[in-house]
Amino acid sequence: MAKTSVTAREKKREKMVAQYAAKREALKKAGEWKALDELPKNSSKVRLKNRCKISGRPRGYVRYFGISRIALRDMALDGKIPGLRKASW
Repeated sequence: MAKTSVTAREKKREKMVAQYAAKREALKKAGEWKALDELPKNSSKVRLKNRCKISGRPRGYVRYFGISRIALRDMALDGKIPGLRKASW
């Protein structure tokens, strides 16, 4: 499980990206690179990291479900994801 400070920082970044998205897009289209550089660095979309919604784990992220591979496996074994089960042959 990720530290709460790390997940809180990531949520803060997500909020900031959403807040400045329109302004960033307008500045990019106008070519105002100096004004774009003066915006907060955390308002850039590339600063976001995909993290598991359950544990906050940054690695092994499965985009389709929005969770890590470990959380996905646990949920699949518990039958919490419809239509998904562990393969066996």
